[in-house]
Amino acid sequence: MKRYSAFAVAREAARFHMGWERAWTSPEPKPKYDVIIIGAGGHGLATAYYLGKNFGITNVAVLEKGWLGGGNTGRNTTIIRSNYLQDPSAAIYEKARALYETMSQDLNYNVMFSPRGVIMLAQTEHEVRGYKRTAHANALQGVKTEFITPARVKEIVPIINLEGPRYPVLGGLWQARGGTARHDAVAWGYARACSDMGMHIIQKCEVTGVRTEGGKVVGVTTSKGDIDCNKLGMVVAGNAGHVAGMAGFRLPVESVALQALVSEPIKPCMDCVVMANTVHGYMSQSDKGEMVIGGGTDGFNNYTQRGSFHHIEETVRALVETFPMVARLKMLRQWGGIVDVTGDRSPIIGTTPVEGIFINCGWGTGGFKAIPGSGWGFAELMAKGHSPLTEAFGLNRFYEGRFIDESVAAGVAH
Repeated sequence: MKRYSAFAVAREAARFHMGWERAWTSPEPKPKYDVIIIGAGGHGLATAYYLGKNFGITNVAVLEKGWLGGGNTGRNTTIIRSNYLQDPSAAIYEKARALYETMSQDLNYNVMFSPRGVIMLAQTEHEVRGYKRTAHANALQGVKTEFITPARVKEIVPIINLEGPRYPVLGGLWQARGGTARHDAVAWGYARACSDMGMHIIQKCEVTGVRTEGGKVVGVTTSKGDIDCNKLGMVVAGNAGHVAGMAGFRLPVESVALQALVSEPIKPCMDCVVMANTVHGYMSQSDKGEMVIGGGTDGFNNYTQRGSFHHIEETVRALVETFPMVARLKMLRQWGGIVDVTGDRSPIIGTTPVEGIFINCGWGTGGFKAIPGSGWGFAELMAKGHSPLTEAFGLNRFYEGRFIDESVAAGVAH
């Protein structure tokens, strides 16, 4: 694989850009692999990459029923933060945030990481107490956050209206090293690095069955035929319950749509991410000038990947109170993704009742920010059978009553 650099760009410019090679190959599947990953989104590709980089496991196939990064990885709003309350959550999200900082250099691919900062607004006294508690917890966890005053919020975000008609801004939880990245570039960068290690990324290859013998996985049935494997990783977000059913077990998750929209491009007016969880809305400005807007999940289970009028009405109405300028903008486009939500709003990363099958799902509304940390921990789990990053997130916590309650940090927030 040729390295990308300023010299490479200059060289190809002189050759009318005719010398660029494909970023990743599109091979036909082999009869058998050491590891098969179902799902070529950010989490699946990150898992494959760290299997190769950290453990030398490169006989890996990543199967995708559609196109690479065409699921939630290409449908999210790219927020990156690690200001979670519970220790296991803070650990894996902070690992991910730290990996994002060096990802462009590690992958030799510009993922456009922008540490612009994230504010979670406190608009009720309950939120003030909750965010102060989170700030204290983060200090003990080594995650740098602080609770800031309304005046400081206004200084960071001049366009905000502090005196909302229903919910005035009483402060905010500020993480200066949070931010955003380019979602497509994250998937493409991992895919390019995996392909360079000899891994197979097989698109348009739908898994239609999971084959087991004596309680152990032996392979999968796909639209391109049977493929054998020693280990199988399921990383399919909103379709996790469906794929798990093929292997004969159930998951405590619900699938719901999460919608977002962007406005027409405007001049720069906001250089951080603002989340207003009381009114279910959040907003940032993209490099192209679009205001990226989102809110909570739909109130009913569904597998819809398109927008709806009720979401525009609910989310934009909420944000207009805090950002009056939103009322003057036109919507450019809208979309939806399928997220899988657990009861405690924390992910499931662990082994399953079938030997050799590992599951990574339940990220709900916050999957993008966790991609590198999730891949790092899940790869370690698949390679060694244990990972300190993922130990607390196993399926067994649900029947042991050992929940990781992130309903405040993740139930609405992204």
